[in-house]
Amino acid sequence: MGIYLGNVGSIEITRKSLGEEKFSVVNPSDVNASKNRFSFDFEEGTLITGDFVEITATDATNLDFVTAAGWANGIVQSSGNWYVFIDDMGGIKLYNNFDDSLAGEATGVISLAAIARDIPIRVVVRDRNSRLLGCIVDYELNTNRETVDITALSDQYRQQYSALITGSGSLTAQWDYLSAGGDETVHYLMQLVLRTEIGSGFRAKMYIKSQNTAAAGGSYSASQFNDSLWWEFDAIATSSATNFAPGNIIVTRIDFVATGPIKLRAKTITPNYLLQESGGKIALDQDPSSYLLLDEAE
Repeated sequence: MGIYLGNVGSIEITRKSLGEEKFSVVNPSDVNASKNRFSFDFEEGTLITGDFVEITATDATNLDFVTAAGWANGIVQSSGNWYVFIDDMGGIKLYNNFDDSLAGEATGVISLAAIARDIPIRVVVRDRNSRLLGCIVDYELNTNRETVDITALSDQYRQQYSALITGSGSLTAQWDYLSAGGDETVHYLMQLVLRTEIGSGFRAKMYIKSQNTAAAGGSYSASQFNDSLWWEFDAIATSSATNFAPGNIIVTRIDFVATGPIKLRAKTITPNYLLQESGGKIALDQDPSSYLLLDEAE
């Protein structure tokens, strides 16, 4: 048998929300074109820096406060998708790039224009990209199947019936709040615990063995090098604790519970892509260089 160490694993996080729509109005006074910043009325915690959102004008007019440079085809439209940076006052800046949105600087910011009318809008969090969670120290996933006692009178042995499966766990990561190379940071999961309006949910892939890793010893074949094995599930972050000690790296522990099925998946074959009728691959919205895979290994 091969001997695998814990340093061949990783965690991928996908930002999620409850799918709720938030309705508001962008007034002329809400747009600061010189600073490329705007705002609208929303509860604190509804949006988090780095969220990929869809903004739509509910009166079917164009989003005139976003200049033509903010659109892929250079034409102002009634609906668009951007990453957001949220400042301490609830102001919003728009970006096309995830890393730029986390920094909130002038680099990559979408330019805005002054408006002379109110624009009613609908906002939905749409992010579907998986990103590696950076600086993971360790993680733990527990699964438990409940049992129901169905013992009847005159039975000589206790009878049990299998019931529902539950899952919970925790992860520990070195604390950081700035992304590097597209990685997610544990600071985001800390924010999720405080997010009340659209939930503290996320989707996780917890890898037991990542692609391009080999066993540290024992017997294994070279063909296993590209294999991946992982748990995949939706979860809710329930608590966070941050440890401060002089001279030590700050680490954060996140506890979570699973909210649906927990799947143990394996990828040991060459991936197949979901194709269009024309035979072409289907590109992902946020990364045109990535394509939609067939969900077939489990």
